[in-house]
Amino acid sequence: MLIVADSGSTITDWICLLPNQEKHFIESKGLNPFFVAEKEIIKVINNIKLFQDISQNIKEVHFFGAGCNSPDKREIISNALSAKFKNAFVNVESDLLGSAYATCGNTPGLNCILGTGSNISFFDGSNLHDGLHGLGYILGDEGSETYFGKILITDFLYKKMPDDLADKFHAKYKPTKEDVIKNIYQKPLPNHYLAAFAGFLKENLDHPYIQKIIIIGLEEFIKISICTYPNYKELYCHFVGDIAYHFQDFLIPLCRKYEIHVGKILEKPIYELYEFVKAKEGF
Repeated sequence: MLIVADSGSTITDWICLLPNQEKHFIESKGLNPFFVAEKEIIKVINNIKLFQDISQNIKEVHFFGAGCNSPDKREIISNALSAKFKNAFVNVESDLLGSAYATCGNTPGLNCILGTGSNISFFDGSNLHDGLHGLGYILGDEGSETYFGKILITDFLYKKMPDDLADKFHAKYKPTKEDVIKNIYQKPLPNHYLAAFAGFLKENLDHPYIQKIIIIGLEEFIKISICTYPNYKELYCHFVGDIAYHFQDFLIPLCRKYEIHVGKILEKPIYELYEFVKAKEGF
């Protein structure tokens, strides 16, 4: 029995292969070890009912997650998984490698994440090569939900948002300066708080203001992330995440402008990732 997981900062997608070859999909809280402690990770895993019944029979667990770029962070996830799946081989890797497997397979390419956060990597067909990006929501995350959420809330508070949209924004979120400051500087998971505002983009996609900030944000990601690779015009560039998927009508023309060859655009990499791992591990 096999478990494959793809975790962002907001949501973790799990697929479990049962003995009858049936696939079971599960969704839980995001398990980024930068923001979630080991005890909380164990609690989330223990609350997944299916795992209560099959934990002793799981042979392998492959977890690909945001924040799992260093040995100490991977160990946090590994310890939590090993505590539940005592008889399983546990492998923890970064979400970048997981999305590269899902998009590139065994072929070289650039792999971009545009979800709660943003990142990019070069995959040579076998190995992932670390880049200069992935600086997080304070220093980076261009073109991500967090990035757009920050623009929306600051424009609203500075009264730079068009009046008709500001009325809708206020009716939906009722944000005050005091609440915003408290959520960002005093409460846990400020990146989740900011990213939650990004849903406003999809709801008001026909508005010129919304279209403008989407284009600016995606173009900033392209210039800062993709165009820093000298051979980016020679490779297929793949995209994963909610922002990439839902705003691909803006993303694809921008890529064309910079002579970028667009490959796959996936909202969730979990399905392709599961099939890749299943084949690779011989299940």
